[in-house]
Amino acid sequence: MITYSAASTAVQAAIGHAQQNGWAVAAIVVDASGHMLAAGRMDNAPAAVAGFALDKARTAVLGKSTQDFAKRMLSGPELQLGMVNRPDICAWEGGIPVHENGVLIGAIGVSGAAGPEDVQCAKAGLAVIGL
Repeated sequence: MITYSAASTAVQAAIGHAQQNGWAVAAIVVDASGHMLAAGRMDNAPAAVAGFALDKARTAVLGKSTQDFAKRMLSGPELQLGMVNRPDICAWEGGIPVHENGVLIGAIGVSGAAGPEDVQCAKAGLAVIGL
């Protein structure tokens, strides 16, 4: 499982990466059930981005990045109309599942910058905790 300490460290690293690049983001880590473990929102990040970050993390606990999830949703009209309209689902870039020894233990979601920049922040968060 992902610990609060690791989750908090990942959030801080993701936000630190954003600060270094002049982006304003929120970052959230959830456990494998989608329950929030740690969260942070930069002072100049709009409040709404925290909700997007949470939705991205909860989407990523399905086992794929939100970017991969978006590609899947675009593969058929029934998927576009169905899953994307579900609560807590977000197909924007910035959600990454967290695996340890091949087991899904949680996910990180970052929102507030452009999609690729959110991904960079999320990866920076995971890198600092060795995942």
